[in-house]
Amino acid sequence: MKKFNTSPISGAQELLPETQAIFNNLKNKIAEVYKSHGFFDVETPSIERTEILLAKAGGDTEKQIYKVVKTAESAEGASQALRFDHTVPLARYVIEHENNLAFPFKVSQIGTNFRGERAQKGRFREFYQCDVDVIGRESLPIAYDADVISTLLDAFKSFELDTPVLARISNRKILTGFMEAHNLTALSAEIMNIIDHAEKVTPEQTKVALEELDLNKTTIKDIFTLIELNGHRSTIVSTLNELEIENSTFAEGVTELDQVLYLLESIGLTEQITADLKIVRGLDYYTGTVFEFILPEHKNIGSVCGGGRYENLTKHFSEKSFPGVGGSIGLTRLFYILNEKSLIKSRNKELVDYAIIPVSEHEYDEAMNVATKLRDKNLSTTVVFLNKKLGDKLSYAAKLATHGIVIGESEIGAKTLRAKNFETGEENTVNIEVVSNPEDFWAD
Repeated sequence: MKKFNTSPISGAQELLPETQAIFNNLKNKIAEVYKSHGFFDVETPSIERTEILLAKAGGDTEKQIYKVVKTAESAEGASQALRFDHTVPLARYVIEHENNLAFPFKVSQIGTNFRGERAQKGRFREFYQCDVDVIGRESLPIAYDADVISTLLDAFKSFELDTPVLARISNRKILTGFMEAHNLTALSAEIMNIIDHAEKVTPEQTKVALEELDLNKTTIKDIFTLIELNGHRSTIVSTLNELEIENSTFAEGVTELDQVLYLLESIGLTEQITADLKIVRGLDYYTGTVFEFILPEHKNIGSVCGGGRYENLTKHFSEKSFPGVGGSIGLTRLFYILNEKSLIKSRNKELVDYAIIPVSEHEYDEAMNVATKLRDKNLSTTVVFLNKKLGDKLSYAAKLATHGIVIGESEIGAKTLRAKNFETGEENTVNIEVVSNPEDFWAD
């Protein structure tokens, strides 16, 4: 027989049942939080037309997408690929279903995405993302920025971490306005890129990178003064106003930052949020509020969630304006890192409530009947169909369930059942009516 490599492909997550149960539990709890905040869940296809996926994308995206190869030509004759995020499919979705959606449209998407990146620890090619977005039509109130951030902060409670998550919040209009006031607009992309990487290098390296753009010492000093601002709303907003930068974009950014932070403080999140002007997130996608979440006691992990406001979600597909704000939890990567560092509280092995153990084939029908009635009571139940000794069946059942119910002729005759707790050994009567006298299907 030919030997096959049975390991999963590089960059794909594959978990044992007990670990998968923890992962699924987190995913389901995040979904519950999203729903509790009024976000409607949708699922877009994993496969999209390649031209749709590449409409907004730039850089190395085309090299990273997985093309779908078929043995027969597509009925549409169009190139197809696997989605690499939820944002582009959402843009297409909004255009396609605009007339059936209520705007602002609050939407959540939880599912797998695919990127052909170099696989490494904590970096996957197939991964779950848990997204929330609010899409407006023509306009979108700034309060929705706070709504998204508060939703994501609530979602992180599902992880039951020993250290709370911290949301670092800024507004790109502040930096944009700063550069307009300093006549640096032509260099804005390069400067924002340097700021975006400032925490990954030393201050001296950041200074050198800015000097290479031929910025003078005074300008570089002013940039450092700005991006080193972080702290509570009242302090940061007043400090920004004291800079006396005469620029409408800058002033608008400060006002929006103030409003978002104020709304989050008003619902008791003061200790979980901070203004931080180092947060930039990308070069041209975000236009206003931007945020990243970190675990302050584990900064080496990096950002565990991020997002922000974008001016027009669908600009590549429609002339209409659909501004939005959203954020995403990269669950697969985050789960891997937290699990590796033992930051996720371990749970007992995931077991079903009951294992029904028929003594012989003659009790199979009754065992299935009892299992059905237990499931009707919302109790997870499995039936042990093994042609082995009763002791072996019980040993196997104890690996699957918290309780076991043996069904033999005496149990059927007495019309009562006893459930054994495999951990404590205690037995209790089960309130399930035994229906006997079925046709003896298994009789010789």
